[in-house]
Amino acid sequence: MTDKIITSDGVRVYYGEKEAIHGVHIDIHEKQITALIGPSGCGKSTYLRCLNRMNDLMPNTTVTGSIKLQGEDIYAPKVDVVDLRKRVGMVFQQPNPFPFSIYENVAYGLRTDRKFSKDEIDQRVEESLKQAAIWDEVKDDLNKNALELSGGQQQRVCVARVLAVHPEVILLDEPTSALDPISSSKIEETLMAIRKDYTIVIVTHNMQQAARISDRTAFLLNGNLIEYSQTKQMFIKPEKEETSDYLNGKFG
Repeated sequence: MTDKIITSDGVRVYYGEKEAIHGVHIDIHEKQITALIGPSGCGKSTYLRCLNRMNDLMPNTTVTGSIKLQGEDIYAPKVDVVDLRKRVGMVFQQPNPFPFSIYENVAYGLRTDRKFSKDEIDQRVEESLKQAAIWDEVKDDLNKNALELSGGQQQRVCVARVLAVHPEVILLDEPTSALDPISSSKIEETLMAIRKDYTIVIVTHNMQQAARISDRTAFLLNGNLIEYSQTKQMFIKPEKEETSDYLNGKFG
């Protein structure tokens, strides 16, 4: 049995008066890939953003319930949110590299720390680009503006940027939905390669993707957690009728 790195209990999210998530309980297991699936508007991304307090950036949003990282309440008043977001990094749906060089993109989080030497930053940049499976494509061109890369390359640079600060957890919000199939495949291969070192939570609309790469899958519908289990078990023999209907394409 793997250790639980994140525990969440009774999580509710309100946009103003509207309750978007209704008492969700999901435990995230260390060094596994957990997929969040469900139709548009079901609460997948809303829940994901709770895990590193990205919802704090949205006006009139309230989160209640308990979310703990390594046993620590991430919503406690004393929590340093900048530090939390280094521990729980995020990759977004659209690639969002900063408008400067590939090297500076990956080094960005390390420079804000001020404790790393130039040699250490060089080493981390190379290591992270290798982990993100893009080093061979960019190693001779690290001073190139990251915005000049293809969408798939930009997304892998964004993955490398998150990896450079050695997070405990990586959140990915539909990271391949804006990419072509070949680029999507490279992102999947990257995630499979780094799962032994990192805990990964991925929101995906692509059920085949969830089946291919995840260890556990949570199915959300209308803000409720319908089912959460080992991926193979859910896809072969789901417990709930709604899960079966969704997986069989009856709605979504």
